[in-house]
Amino acid sequence: MKMGIRTLMVTLVFLPLALSAQVVGDARPISIDEAVRLAQLNQPSTVAARNQIKQSEASVRRNFFNLGFIPTLGIGAGANQRGGDRYAEGVKLPSTATPWSYGRSLNIGSLTLFDGGTKWNTWRQSQATLMSNEAGLVTQRYNVALTVKTAYYNVVTAREQRAAAQRQLDQAVQQLAVATAKMNAGSATRTDSLTAAIAVGTARQAILTADNSIANANAALTRYAATPFTVTAVGGDSSSVPSIDVSDTELVRMALVGPLVSQNTAQLRVAEAQRRVANAPYLPQLTMSLSYGWTIENSQKFQVADGPNGNSTGLGFNFSYLIWDNFAREQSVVQTRIGHENAEATLKDNQFVVQQNLTQQLNTFRTALASIELNNLQIASAEENLRVVQQQYNLGAKQLLDLITAQRSLDDARAQLITSRQNARIAKANIESIIGRDLK
Repeated sequence: MKMGIRTLMVTLVFLPLALSAQVVGDARPISIDEAVRLAQLNQPSTVAARNQIKQSEASVRRNFFNLGFIPTLGIGAGANQRGGDRYAEGVKLPSTATPWSYGRSLNIGSLTLFDGGTKWNTWRQSQATLMSNEAGLVTQRYNVALTVKTAYYNVVTAREQRAAAQRQLDQAVQQLAVATAKMNAGSATRTDSLTAAIAVGTARQAILTADNSIANANAALTRYAATPFTVTAVGGDSSSVPSIDVSDTELVRMALVGPLVSQNTAQLRVAEAQRRVANAPYLPQLTMSLSYGWTIENSQKFQVADGPNGNSTGLGFNFSYLIWDNFAREQSVVQTRIGHENAEATLKDNQFVVQQNLTQQLNTFRTALASIELNNLQIASAEENLRVVQQQYNLGAKQLLDLITAQRSLDDARAQLITSRQNARIAKANIESIIGRDLK
């Protein structure tokens, strides 16, 4: 029986160490700032947002040169000669050919003199769309940053959980050794040794769970950073949680000009420009065109310089006004008016949304900080209680169940501290996402 207990002790102590060695890979440490930078560079959402900006810039450039004061310009040149066989009363006549004729032209495309502001407002709309897409990129960048920070802090939390589980295992092994020694001395029953062995197994399971959490968190962080190798959080002391040294009033001001509100404001400008474009067809249009050309005829060979030179010029004006289009203009006006009202409502609502979310995250952050202070006191109290109960158990004044209960209280206090730290970190990351800047 003694050999069985000893074998169980060896198995419970060294098996988790072997399994943990299999879980831990060659993950490379990476700072949180570098992880965020890589994710913002490689994530599909930010790539798509940057490409939208490129499209908007091209649209702004195209619509600027399409305003009408810079017409299109084209040149042309051509040469013609015709010939062939002719028949008269079934008799083939000698082949004839017309002389070469050459032509060159300079065409200035239609120049818009007045179009009711259609092109101007279209250009303004493309500018507003560009601003909206730029704000959208900022929004996507901080959304990605929040996701990466959450994954990064998950690695840190999993490490803290493993460290707590290791301390739990160390204490459980000590308790198992004491229980086994007391059983061998006849002052304790085999039940005490088995109960202590179960505590060791529970701690071992906690270590394996923490190792799995670390591996999963590393995999998630690697995916977001898009690196060809596995990355992990930088090691070190994770007991401290950065504070927020900005007043609530200043945070609210930042939130009201943050990524979400800025994007909604730009979208409202787009809707305003669309309304002006929709109203333009109610006004007439006036355009002008200009052309110039010259020809060389009756040349005897293929060259441009010979023969008489004729030229022609053209200048035209075109006035048009749409009287009836089966309510197409009216439908466009109604649609753009609805879009404008929706954009206004969305902007107004999101101004309250960011304030609500900021309040919630600030309360979560402060509650977590208060919980951290309380958890530290609880850990100190639980450690002292465990020390006293351990001494009393060694002297035979307490049962093993009392010792296990004290150990569980300490384990619970450590777990609560880890959760409070994680809540504080995530709340701070959410606040940074809302205001669109990092709080160092």
